[in-house]
Amino acid sequence: MTATVELDTGLVVAAHGRHVVVETPEGRRVLCHPRGKKSDLVVGDRVRWMLTGDEGVIEHLEPRRNLLFRQDEWRTKSFAANLDLLLVLVAGEPMFSESQLTRALIAAEQAGIPTCIGLNKIDLPAAASARERLVPYGKMGVEVVELALKADPVTARATLLPLLANKTTLVLGPSGMGKSTLINLLVPQAAAQVGEISMALMAGRHTTTTTTWYWLDAARQGALIDSPGFQEFGLRQIEPPQLATLMPDFVAALGQCRFHNCSHRHEPGCGVRDALARGEITASRYRIYGELFDELSTKRY
Repeated sequence: MTATVELDTGLVVAAHGRHVVVETPEGRRVLCHPRGKKSDLVVGDRVRWMLTGDEGVIEHLEPRRNLLFRQDEWRTKSFAANLDLLLVLVAGEPMFSESQLTRALIAAEQAGIPTCIGLNKIDLPAAASARERLVPYGKMGVEVVELALKADPVTARATLLPLLANKTTLVLGPSGMGKSTLINLLVPQAAAQVGEISMALMAGRHTTTTTTWYWLDAARQGALIDSPGFQEFGLRQIEPPQLATLMPDFVAALGQCRFHNCSHRHEPGCGVRDALARGEITASRYRIYGELFDELSTKRY
């Protein structure tokens, strides 16, 4: 193995199968392959690599600060690594899934990634209902920013740029919430960046990368990572007793249970259910907790 001190440093800005695009500190992008048959590299990884001909070989993965991923019964799907912020984009039309939102926030909490919720389409009638559903999240400390990405792009841009400045932010959200509008608003050269990555991957216009890295500024200090929409968000990496500790509105009540191994489902003297009765935990959040607890309790090994 070549000593890591002799290797070039780089940032993974795209991944497709065993191919990754590595960007050098000077901004050059090089098609690279990991040494070995399997690649666990994701966008946001810092690597050490060496040039072999026109392409590169990844020799070393630098330690990650964090990794956001989801896991179901069959596979683990990683989104990105070394994140400063997760921005979950939701809207009232179509109405967002609170279960999907909760799952993303739980995964981020486990990974130690700060979160923010972007409520888009606030110019539409359904925004009032969506806003009401997000009240508990604001109370538990998650920042909620309101946006009208299409109707009022100037204000939306002014709201988002200070929030995202000098950060690496992953934008998550199901289809229809406005992710593409957000990317195009904040990164006018987005299409050019996608084309550049496709050229580097030699993938052509018919192949899209799973996840895409966009620089927000010429100094390359802030970045957006766009990940495809998802329908399911498995949390099989979490053990059932850990679940409540990853839900901020539950945490305050956890020390008030009579039994140290309380599941918060049926035991007497449960601090969480007492908090539910007092209105400190909403019925919808408690319902989602129950669904997740049951899901995680029926793991297949």
